[in-house]
Amino acid sequence: MLKYILKRLFISIFVLLGVSIIIYTLVRMMPNDYLDIKFSSQLQQGTITLEQLAEFKAQYGIGDNSFKGLVDGYFTWLTNMLKGDFGTSFKYEKPVAEVIGDNMWVSFAIAVIATVLQFAIAIPLGITSATHQYSKRDYAVTIFTMIGISLPTYFFAAIIVKVFSVELGWFPSTGLISAGETYTKDFAGFMAKLLDMGHHLVLPIACTVILSLGGLMRYTRTNTLEVLNADYIRTARAKGLPEKQVIYKHAFRNTMIPLVTLLAGILPSLFGGMMITEEVFAIDGIGRLAYKALSEGDIPFVMGYNMFLAVLTVIGTLFSDIMYSVVDPRVKLGK
Repeated sequence: MLKYILKRLFISIFVLLGVSIIIYTLVRMMPNDYLDIKFSSQLQQGTITLEQLAEFKAQYGIGDNSFKGLVDGYFTWLTNMLKGDFGTSFKYEKPVAEVIGDNMWVSFAIAVIATVLQFAIAIPLGITSATHQYSKRDYAVTIFTMIGISLPTYFFAAIIVKVFSVELGWFPSTGLISAGETYTKDFAGFMAKLLDMGHHLVLPIACTVILSLGGLMRYTRTNTLEVLNADYIRTARAKGLPEKQVIYKHAFRNTMIPLVTLLAGILPSLFGGMMITEEVFAIDGIGRLAYKALSEGDIPFVMGYNMFLAVLTVIGTLFSDIMYSVVDPRVKLGK
């Protein structure tokens, strides 16, 4: 297994290199860069000239958009990145690594809770839907999950804010803590702040969980139906085993094998944040910061953020491959 892991890590170097080239090229091909957006009003008012703007761009290293300029800019970024320097964010005026490290944990906490709830709800729903195929229960679960799949995040988030925040007043609509609140640094203050943050995060987590249930539930239902039609399941039933034992001991483990594939995407999603959700609920997580940086052409932050997600994706994929051999002993990792 060690040789397999080392081989995959070696291949991952070239994958990450290709990803970095694509991302850098796409970001540099944006119609407007950070300085164009920042000084747009000054240009219209005539307070700065195009020559001055060109000088600013040269200082930021984004002035030359020719092929040679793109190549030189990429290799400059790559050289610094290999030294551990991801650059300084244009927008946030801090090192990119520092901005990511300071703001990713809010997104991580939301994603962890949402992921646990998603699996805890979707897998039982998928199994009960499969074991009661074409029943009223199956149709009810299917309709509920299809609604979640069909609704856009920003639309569903606006609905629950309208209902539970504006109309009923049960939960705050934005932010992480109540405006004007101050908390002491002792244990009581910490718990009060934690409860306040939990109260603010109910709606974002609920929005994320409900909209994520559908895909996982349908995936679980389909896999369970395939397993239930297998010969060994019919044999287990013919031996007189209780139905619960047939489902949860014999069928469930094989149902989990395809679900392991989803592990490849879980790790980057945990740290990557949810751009739309965080923007709607005004939560300063890494997703919202990345959205603002992308919309304003903050090249260093966009590059650092996407490479961070790319590395997590590679690690998640490798972890998924390893888990295949754990869940199913028949799977042997290549040498």
